[in-house]
Parts: sequence; C-alpha cells; structure tokens
Amino acid sequence: MSLSVSPHSAAPLHHWLTDRLAVYLDRLPDSIDPTVPLAEYGMDSVGALSLCGDIEDTFHIAVDPSLAWDHPTVVALVAYLGGRGVTVPAAGVSR
Repeated sequence: MSLSVSPHSAAPLHHWLTDRLAVYLDRLPDSIDPTVPLAEYGMDSVGALSLCGDIEDTFHIAVDPSLAWDHPTVVALVAYLGGRGVTVPAAGVSR
C-alpha cells in the first residue's frame, strides 16, 4: 500500500516533525535533511519513544513504538502520518 500526502498539507507536518526531532537530536531544525535516516543523526530509542509520545499527545492517534525505525526519515514519517490523516492546523499546535 502506498501512502501519499500533498505537498501543501505535508509542509506544516514536516515543520512540526523537524522541530520536535531537533529537540531530541540536539540540532537546529534546518540542519536536519528530511531524506537522511534519523539514526545517522543519533536518534536513539529514548528519542524515538518520546517522539511517539509527542505524536500521540498532539494528534490524538496511537502509533507503534517502532514508528521511527519503520519510517526512518522525515519524508517517510510525513508520508506515513499524512496517510493516516494527520494534519497540523493552520495556526500550528502548541506543546
């Protein structure tokens, strides 16, 4: 099954994910290449589980704890989450 999300709806989700990942990877958001596997930036199991918790809390969906390993890049995560109907409101989300 192929999941796709339009570039227009993907941009806010991409931005949200990159901002969250920057915290866990201790990097600037602009330094995260969306096509590079997160493990190459040092993503560990603690960061991956924390990201899952953020996604569940923010978007009110359940995700598998292996999400970051099953979809190892920002591009893959955006495609998966967008395919599940996850969207970021125009005003963004607060944490």
